[in-house]
Amino acid sequence: MYNLLFNYVLGHEGFGINTNIFETNIINLAAVLFIVVTFVGQNLTTLLENRKQTILTNLEIANTRALEAQEKLNNAKTQFDIAKKKAQEIREEGILRANSELKTVVSMHSLRLAKLEEFKNETVLFYQQKAFKEAYLYVVDRIMVRVRERLNRGLKQDAAYHVVINNFYVSNLTTF
Repeated sequence: MYNLLFNYVLGHEGFGINTNIFETNIINLAAVLFIVVTFVGQNLTTLLENRKQTILTNLEIANTRALEAQEKLNNAKTQFDIAKKKAQEIREEGILRANSELKTVVSMHSLRLAKLEEFKNETVLFYQQKAFKEAYLYVVDRIMVRVRERLNRGLKQDAAYHVVINNFYVSNLTTF
């Protein structure tokens, strides 16, 4: 490139100011490009390579994080399924316990009703027996009153006869 520029300058009338703007712009552009490529090219290449490495590192980190997030999501889904199954088991166990408790309560209620029925029957029997006893005592008392009345009427006739009759009735009443 230097040769070309040098030959171009020598082939013309020497050094001087070139008034042709197009040719001057091409020469200036060539010189700037040469300087940029020579000095800045390596730095630009290094800068681009560093940027490429940074981007690749960020992509690897992003992929790693995405894989970790996917793994955490899978773990969370698994734990959710396990928790869902446990909740279903707890619900079923609760239903079974509730049914068992209901059966127990119904059974205990039936036992209490049976005991109350038995107590009622015993109470009725007790009051029946009490009424029979009172009626029996009343009847015996009335009989004794009549016996005394007869005996008192009969005492006036014969005292020995009266003792025999009393003993007879007393023995009959005691056996009764």
